[in-house]
Order: sequence, then C-alpha cells, then structure tokens
Amino acid sequence: MASPVATFMPAGGRNRHETVERLRQRTLVYIRWVAVLGQLVSLLVVRYGLGFEFPLGWALAVVAASAVLNLVIMTRQPLGVRLGDRATALYLAYDILQLSALLYLTGGLQNPFSVLVLAPVIVSATVLSRLSTIALGLLAGFAITALALWHLPFPWTDGRFALPSIYVLGIWEALALGIVFTAAYVGSVSEEARRMSDALAATQMTLAREQRLSALGGLAAAAAHELGSPLSTIAVVAREMKRELPEDSALAEDVDLLIEQSGRCRDILAGLSKQPEVDPGDPFARLPISALAEAAAEPFRDGPIEMRILRPEQTSGAAGQAAGEIREPVVTRSPELLHGLGTLIENATQFARKAVEVEIAWSDERVTICVRDDGPGFAANVRDRLGEPYISSRDDEGHMGLGIFIATTLLRRTEAEITFVNSPKGGAEVAVAWNRGTMEGEERG
Repeated sequence: MASPVATFMPAGGRNRHETVERLRQRTLVYIRWVAVLGQLVSLLVVRYGLGFEFPLGWALAVVAASAVLNLVIMTRQPLGVRLGDRATALYLAYDILQLSALLYLTGGLQNPFSVLVLAPVIVSATVLSRLSTIALGLLAGFAITALALWHLPFPWTDGRFALPSIYVLGIWEALALGIVFTAAYVGSVSEEARRMSDALAATQMTLAREQRLSALGGLAAAAAHELGSPLSTIAVVAREMKRELPEDSALAEDVDLLIEQSGRCRDILAGLSKQPEVDPGDPFARLPISALAEAAAEPFRDGPIEMRILRPEQTSGAAGQAAGEIREPVVTRSPELLHGLGTLIENATQFARKAVEVEIAWSDERVTICVRDDGPGFAANVRDRLGEPYISSRDDEGHMGLGIFIATTLLRRTEAEITFVNSPKGGAEVAVAWNRGTMEGEERG
C-alpha cells in the first residue's frame, strides 16, 4: 500500500502559515492518485498473486473512497489553488484514516505496511504549523493504538498466522516513538531551513534596495554628463543673441530669462555630478576609509550616545603612529560597506551606555574598522552564534534578530573577516578586516 505524501516549495514567507500556502492542491491530488494505484495493485497481488484471504470488497471500497474524493476535488475546485494550513491538515488527516481502515482489514499492526502511517505526520512536520503537526500526530497515535487492539486477522495461507502480543506491542512502541521523533526532527530541520531562507530573503531585499539607489545615482550622473554639452551650447547661443539684440528690443527680457534658466540647469546638473565629499548621496564615488566610516556613522550621531571616530593619529601606541605614516586607503562607497558598517554601528548604539567608538586602522597589508561600545557585551549564550539569523539577546517581541546576520552577509561579500569579542575593558567589540591589496584592486577593476 502507498500513502500519499505532499511536496512543497521552498519557504520564503514570514511564518509557517505563509509557507503552507505555497503547497498546491494539484500536488496532493496527483500524489493521492499514485497512492490509489499503489494500494490497488498491492491488494490484487496479495489476494490473487499470493492467495491470501481477506475482505477484498471492503478494501477496494476504501481505495475507491480516495478515488472518488480526488474526482470530486478535480471537478469542483481549481487544482492550482494553494492550500492553507487547516485545509492541508484535513487532507492529511483523511490519509491517516483511510490507511488505518485498510490496515484494519488486513491485519492491523501485523501488516508490514503499517509503517506508512508515519508519512502524513512527516509531511505535516515539513510544511504545516506546529499545532497541526501535533494534532495529526495524536490522530496517528490513536489510530495505531486502535489497530493494535482491534483488527481483522492477518491474512495467511492457512489462516492461523498470528504474531505474539509482545511483538505487536513492540511494533506499536516503535511506531509511536517514530511519530514523535520524526515529527520533532523533521520539524526542527524544516524550521531551520525556513528561518535561513527568510533571513536570506531579507538580506537580498536589503541589498536590492541599495542597488536600486545606486542605479538611480548612476543614471543621474549619466544624465548630467550627457546634458552638459547641449546645455552649454544653449547658454553660448543665448549670450550671443543678447549681444546682437538692440537694448530696446522686446526680446531682451526673454533672452535674459533663457540665460538665467540655462545657468540654473547647469547648477542642477553640477549637483548631480558631485563627488561624495560634496554630495553624500552619490554611492559610486571613491573616498578614504575614514570618510566611509564617518558616512556609515552619520545617521547615529544625533542620539544620546556619543559617537567617536578614531583615526590612527588619534590612537596611542606604535601601531597608531605607523598607520599614520602610511597612505590612507581609498575605497569604493558600495551599498554593502555602508549598510553593513551602519548596521554594526547602530547595534552598538542600542546597547551602549554612554559612547560608541569606531576605530580605523590600516597598514600596507590590512584595513581594519573596529566598532566598540561600553555596554554589557555579548551574552555568553549568543556569542558563538553571532552572524546566524534570528540570534538576539533582546526580549522585545518586535525584534527579529536579523541585523547582525544581514551586516555580516553584506560585509563578507566584500571579502571582509569579522570577529566578535567582549572587550577586556567591558563592552562588545566587532572587528572588520580586509586585505588592502584585494580591496584596492577591486576599486581599480
């Protein structure tokens, strides 16, 4: 006998109910047709091939019930509809009851096909909510308990075959533990996969938004470049016209207005073409690493937490003095760098008591930005898992625990190495380091 199982598309929603809606009714219907065919073939082979006696008519009626159900669904409902949690749970509950009816007619738990009662529960653990999985698990548990106590004799050639009661009890225990273990195991693995998928989707949305802003800035710069030449020609012709016109000409005022407006257009286009030192909204410009850190920290300067940007010459020790004598790296103001560093700085301000330090250092081989706060530091239960999605020590329900995951994902796209430690002086410290040659080589490329 075959038991229908459902397939599902990868999770991308925010909760399990949204994930279930990715399961199409067509999938359940087609898989049930496969189950009907498998059950029918199994019954006929056992009855006529092996010669075992059992109530074939009733068994065929149970199989026919699934066929009729499929026909009703196919004629009355669109197969392309995506099912919700409750509807899918009802489908799977029917599968458990239908399979239990067949097992009752063919020996109960002594039938080796009794293991298939696990299939609907596993499917539920994969795609349904925890409540639905628990309900289906209980239904399967009641079913195997009833089958252990009440069932027709197991069909055999001489009609006298019967397994010892202790062995049937062992089968029941194995199935019961299998329902609990597989549901919990498959459910936890599927939940982890869903959470990772949701977190990656959030990261992709964030990066796509930044890239759209970057593309908009690029279009603006291109438009400014292309319109510069014709606008200059218009301004030159307008000035020539003004020189040629008599002072009392009726067109003099119009020519003055044309010159004024062309000058205004030139100023607007010049603004679109400014470098980041003048126009922080242009994400395509190159700028020193310290200016990049300043830009990432700028949105968080107005809060109650003091923001300190420390360059090498402001740090004590030989390392700071050596870095001050080396040319400062110039980097591309990419969305990954800005958003990644900005998220780390924002996270530090949310945990800091009084101040956050952003320390910049560089050498001939390395570039490092260290974000340090004076807060309580990283909790011991999350320190080793930082960088994974949905990891947070906060108690507020609205916090998703995705900030550090998104920041590390974006920064690692720039080939950064990220370390999380608790500072000996107290507070948390996040160090982001790049290979200088790779970073500047990417800019030149």
